[in-house]
Amino acid sequence: MARNPLTREEVLEAAASLVRAHGPAGLTMRALAADLGTAVTSIYWHVGNRESLLDALVERTVQEMGAVRPVGRTPADRILSVARILRRELRGRPHLIAMVHERGLTERMFLPAQQALVHEVHAAGLRGARAADAVRAVQFQIVGFLLVERNRERSPAQSPAEGELWDPGAAPDDPALARALSRPADPERLFLLSVRALVRSLLSPPAPHGADGPGGGS
Repeated sequence: MARNPLTREEVLEAAASLVRAHGPAGLTMRALAADLGTAVTSIYWHVGNRESLLDALVERTVQEMGAVRPVGRTPADRILSVARILRRELRGRPHLIAMVHERGLTERMFLPAQQALVHEVHAAGLRGARAADAVRAVQFQIVGFLLVERNRERSPAQSPAEGELWDPGAAPDDPALARALSRPADPERLFLLSVRALVRSLLSPPAPHGADGPGGGS
């Protein structure tokens, strides 16, 4: 039974799957043709040469990252939802994100998420430089957390491990802390904890001028 005619979208989806599994080096026209069960010439007809294919994949990734739809009842809830969406999307396509970065399109890729954050900080009453600082602080927190998270995942096995370093004797005045630090970290919980704390601080009314400065409490 003859297969339906190959489409450009099918080629791009198969190429994206190869990059997700094997990195950009694993994307060859021959491997892509074999994965699709077609001739290499058919691939060229749909997407051009390999560089054109990579450009199309980058553009596709940028467009996919633009689908940011915040959810929640309050601006803080919706900002947290943007953070969760962005972390999930970035974690799901690291090789494709690296390709976007290499082609100098990172800022464009992040623009829809930034626009969603701007909308929410405005809804919370922030304006001007304070609103811009809040948007960037949240974005930096997301990306910075993700970089630390991926670095921990790629690091060689540690010896002694964190759990071995934090035996009860390491903190005799706080054994509950020692027990907690001896257990593996829960990245999802820590991510939500850190973003919630940051957002709460960013959206809270500013302290009266001088209240926290030298002598402000006297």
